[in-house]
Amino acid sequence: MTGNLRLALIQMNIEAGNPEDNFARMQRWMTDAVSRDPKPDVLVLPEMWNTGYALDRIGELADPSGERTKAFFSAFCREHQVNVLAGSVAEKRAEGGVTNTIHAFGRDGREIAEYSKIHLFQLMDEHLHLRAGERPGRFELEGVPAGAMICYDIRFPELARRLALEGAKILFVPAEWPHPRLHHWRTLLQARAIENQMFVVSCNTVGMSGGTSFFGHSMVIDPWGEVLAEAGEEETVLEAEIDMALVDDVRGRIPVFADRRPHLYE
Repeated sequence: MTGNLRLALIQMNIEAGNPEDNFARMQRWMTDAVSRDPKPDVLVLPEMWNTGYALDRIGELADPSGERTKAFFSAFCREHQVNVLAGSVAEKRAEGGVTNTIHAFGRDGREIAEYSKIHLFQLMDEHLHLRAGERPGRFELEGVPAGAMICYDIRFPELARRLALEGAKILFVPAEWPHPRLHHWRTLLQARAIENQMFVVSCNTVGMSGGTSFFGHSMVIDPWGEVLAEAGEEETVLEAEIDMALVDDVRGRIPVFADRRPHLYE
């Protein structure tokens, strides 16, 4: 696919430890997003929107096997004929433990991707309460090669580069990225876009959650590193339209991938 994609990023407040309220809030914002004209092709949610960082209770709060999450989004996508990258949720695994997991769905309600956060953030004790994922998040969205990373993952450029080498032209990044590290957030996301010559679609949260303040600034960044759209620090739906043909154009103008010398990097 080389056409345009209309994006709607749901930058919402998340109440730590309150899945019911978070679920209701998410539904209201998604209903708002799909009612807009023009209607978006893809909705994107932030990280851990179901529970927030209530890590001390995450075992009891997490969605068992992601069943509630998958049932809701599958039905929503079928009803509204929209793709959804359902942020990430705390998911209790049948084999034990809890993961921070993205589920993505196509317009027909079929699940097209699942990715669990690979890099756990020790400063927020994620490693004490969550299981790390073991596979990169590579998938296809309406014929577009895509990748997914979660929040802290963007500090690891080798993961984004692997996704790009496997063909990804757009990188989705749900996050709960806190104050005061706005400069890191913007710089890292733009770097991932520039060095991999792909779109970066990052959806952050806002407000206070579990004693931590989150600043929003969800962004859509093009393969040149230009910020096409950026939210403020309030709840909102950030809209943008991207032309996927730009990825091949940029990669043709500056042939980074052809000029790599990987035998010297290891």
